[in-house]
Amino acid sequence: MNEPVPQSWLSAAVHRWPFVLTVLPYLLLGFCAGLTVVIKGPRSGSLRIDLALSALTAAWMLFMFTLHPAWRDRRRIMAVFIAGLIVLIAVLVIRDPWYGFFTPAGYLYIFGLLQWPWRIPSAAAVAVLAGTAQSYGVDKTTLFGVVLWLAVVAMNVLLICGSAWLSWKGDQQTEEREQALAAAREANRKLEASLAENAGLHEQLLSQAREAGVLDERQRMAREIHDTLAQGLAGIITQLQAAEQASQDPAGWRRHLAAATRLARDSLTEARRSVDALRPEPLETARLSDALAAVAERWSALHGITVQVTTTGTARPMPPDTESALLRAAQEALANVAKHAQAARVGLTLSYMDHEVALDVRDDGRGFDSRGAGRGFGLTAMRQRIEGLRGTLQVESEPGAGTAISACVPAVPAGARA
Repeated sequence: MNEPVPQSWLSAAVHRWPFVLTVLPYLLLGFCAGLTVVIKGPRSGSLRIDLALSALTAAWMLFMFTLHPAWRDRRRIMAVFIAGLIVLIAVLVIRDPWYGFFTPAGYLYIFGLLQWPWRIPSAAAVAVLAGTAQSYGVDKTTLFGVVLWLAVVAMNVLLICGSAWLSWKGDQQTEEREQALAAAREANRKLEASLAENAGLHEQLLSQAREAGVLDERQRMAREIHDTLAQGLAGIITQLQAAEQASQDPAGWRRHLAAATRLARDSLTEARRSVDALRPEPLETARLSDALAAVAERWSALHGITVQVTTTGTARPMPPDTESALLRAAQEALANVAKHAQAARVGLTLSYMDHEVALDVRDDGRGFDSRGAGRGFGLTAMRQRIEGLRGTLQVESEPGAGTAISACVPAVPAGARA
């Protein structure tokens, strides 16, 4: 099966300079035929043979190359064409040495149509014919003549083969550059695809981050509203209902009204702080243990239920989010006691341990089935706060046996986080 000729040579010899291979060989052959007519004269008996050989050579080039452009990229067909052309050149040069002027056409076809290493023997064969034509006047019957002929032939062979080798090296460098450029283009294409993919992933991550941020902020606001406004409004309603029931007791009516007013103000303050994402007001000026004691005291005064606050271990500053989460857990637990427990006593214990800080809230109320614990939003928000700090929340209760809520978070001192 025929193999294609390297397209780089065809591009250079045919497509870029079509005159070189399609016209110039015929001009050289015509020039040599004209010299034959001039030198031998029209009456020479061998002129017809010379002109027939010239016509045969022209026909060979016309049929094998000029009239069949599709054959030019077939290596085997072109090899047959070059071999036949070399034979014809040899016959012409042996008959008439001035046909040496036609040998450049052989070089053109060889360098334009053959690949390495077949250029070397083909070019060397044509170089031998060119050297023989150049030394046609040398007496080859003498030793000096033979040496001179061989020297001329060797010079032609060395020059042409050296040119063929340089041309091959140039082809190699060109091919390497093209391969490097192709590799660079492929790398750029892959890089552009990777950049486009990374841009898409980056946009997707940004979108997910925005959605996560919105969800986190919604959850934070929901917890803050529940822990501040909802509890405050519930307390206000309770106090107003108590004031309505104490309409015949001016002192009691005023006391409940004052409590409702105070709750409204506290709720408004906490609502503003929640919007600004600030720490709970009790933690602004006091440690966690003192803030819990103040919250328990206000709650006890409001609901008339005794709260015993106990701190164990060595108190130490905690990160703001840890202290806020424990304070909100205590507020939620006390709010649940006020709404559901019907308790007479409540115990609140803050325990500082080596690696953890625990908050326990216990009451002696009516309790509930703890297997359903956590379904309300209050306990859900409390659990989210604690677990968001890698802590745990446990709820233990039985009907008629009170309730115990325990929140435990890692004890990371303030300023210790990276």
